[in-house]
Amino acid sequence: MSAAGDRLQDTACRAALGLPDVSHGYPFTPGLDVYKVADKVFLIVTDDPDEQIITVKCEPEHARAHVRGHASITPGRYLDKRHWISLGPGPGITERLVTDAVEDSYDLVAERLPRRDRADAR
Repeated sequence: MSAAGDRLQDTACRAALGLPDVSHGYPFTPGLDVYKVADKVFLIVTDDPDEQIITVKCEPEHARAHVRGHASITPGRYLDKRHWISLGPGPGITERLVTDAVEDSYDLVAERLPRRDRADAR
């Protein structure tokens, strides 16, 4: 079952907030809810009801595969198009895919943190 835009975003937010040491706020603009681990961004959720997307960090080869496999996954908005993808509602965008994308993004960011900041990250 595909996730509608609001469910996609709610799923992403719940997944992010369930991870260790996550903070969120609006550091860039009021329309972008940004989730961080140790002050490093791993998820951006738009507050625009006309553009219900999330943007996550992704390994470049996985990013290309996701973009090829899903019409509503595009190279990341707002960030490096090679290392970030944006997911919007559409066929094949399931709650499991969204949760996995958020968790993978968190893991990518957390594994690159200095050791002192990694202690509580999973």
